[in-house]
Amino acid sequence: MKRLNYGKTFLLGFGFFGVSVIWMVYNSFVPLFLANKFQLDPRWIGFFMTLDNIAAFLIQPPVGAWSDRLRTPIGRRMPFILIGAPIGAIAFGLIPLANILPLFVACTSTLLVSMAFWRIPVIALMPDITPSRFRSQANGIINMMGGIGSIVATLIGGRLYDMSANHAYPFWMGSILVVLSALLVFIFIKEPKEYEETSEEERPDLWKAFMTVIRGEEKSALRILLAIFFWFVAYNAIEAFFTLYAQNHLGLEGGQGAQLLGQLSFVFVLFALPAGYIGGSLGRRRTILIGLVGMIVLMLLMYILPKATLIIPLAKVFGLGQMYMISILLMLAGASWAMINVNSLPMVVDMTDNVRIGTYTGLYYLFSTLAAIAGPNINGWIVALTHNNYSSIMIVGPIFMVLAMAMMLGVKRGEAKPQA
Repeated sequence: MKRLNYGKTFLLGFGFFGVSVIWMVYNSFVPLFLANKFQLDPRWIGFFMTLDNIAAFLIQPPVGAWSDRLRTPIGRRMPFILIGAPIGAIAFGLIPLANILPLFVACTSTLLVSMAFWRIPVIALMPDITPSRFRSQANGIINMMGGIGSIVATLIGGRLYDMSANHAYPFWMGSILVVLSALLVFIFIKEPKEYEETSEEERPDLWKAFMTVIRGEEKSALRILLAIFFWFVAYNAIEAFFTLYAQNHLGLEGGQGAQLLGQLSFVFVLFALPAGYIGGSLGRRRTILIGLVGMIVLMLLMYILPKATLIIPLAKVFGLGQMYMISILLMLAGASWAMINVNSLPMVVDMTDNVRIGTYTGLYYLFSTLAAIAGPNINGWIVALTHNNYSSIMIVGPIFMVLAMAMMLGVKRGEAKPQA
């Protein structure tokens, strides 16, 4: 009887750890550079913060299908990791050193392309080496490692940000960690040596998979992909502007705003593995719906409660920094987000066969990336239209979470497959 290999899954999680460090540092501090160093309007900041997702939208889905077809002595996923990770690390370390906008754009563009090149292959390794019935639990471990990366990026990165004049230390930390993470995955994770083969007409192809989802009589795959789009619109819109929200609405420093995100990530890490086991026992769809209700309530509270209430100081906690009333809401949001995020990818990849795992992982990231493009732009315009009222970002999220719930209510597939 097949079992979940915890050691191998934890080691694979280092790949997601490296990705998470890079993106959390990027999302936390690049908006501050754009506002404080280059004096960009919120609408331009919102657009700039979607460039990584535009690159991902164009690159990641076809790379996922390409990795399904690729055959090399080191595997079908590893070549992408070994090329993309070091290039991304170098570009990332140069971002804080760029003092003119064109050079800043050149560094970030190189980072975006290289990171998009290897993200889906490293994520697709999880279902490659994990039986269907354990994929929620394995994704819980992977997301826990990603959450640890987010904690490192925000709590440690938040302190490092204020320690240097050019704010370079968190970026250099991210560059080192992403290279080490990629090396650990390459050394310790061995891809399957044999793959299911198909005829030339049936080989994995992103467009064919997309049209199958659109035209199929049973719409569960389409519904969950639309739900993914809606809940990522809500989450990414808030994440991209949260440090500016903390600075302009709550009156906190940029580093403190990053630490608040770190408190959310801390609970996400603690709850990622339980969320996978809850999805395995209670059902993935039901677990996601519970998480969506939690996110809707908590974001509405952050919008409704007055600023003075949100920043009531509670206590200083070692490793987490100053705790405020909003910290409690963010921590509960971290648990709710884990229930959603941990169980969604396993639902998508269990709607196909092992031949097309990379392709369907690509579809997952196609819709989440479209959301990450739309979310910051929507919030950038809302902030500008409300005369830079950054609290307005907390009203967008519940609307899109409700739309996600409507889609999930019609999903009928995607639970764990019976074990062979």
